[in-house]
Amino acid sequence: MVKIRLRRMGAKKNPFYRIVVADSHFPRDGRFIEEIGTYDPSANPSAVKVDLERAHHWIANGAQPTDTVKALLKKAEAQVAAE
Repeated sequence: MVKIRLRRMGAKKNPFYRIVVADSHFPRDGRFIEEIGTYDPSANPSAVKVDLERAHHWIANGAQPTDTVKALLKKAEAQVAAE
């Protein structure tokens, strides 16, 4: 199954995440199909940048976002609507 999930990057105790589309059998920080955004929780307020068009494309084709990514997508959509 294809999932949209976070891939951890950054230094120790300074996380930075990339939002990626990956097969569920691949490791968290391993192989992925496509990178569709970034998430920086250490920024104040936390920074979320997502290609919403690609995210909706993958969801329409059966990709399942994780709970965290689902919340981040809602936050990104709210930011776009506010602009």
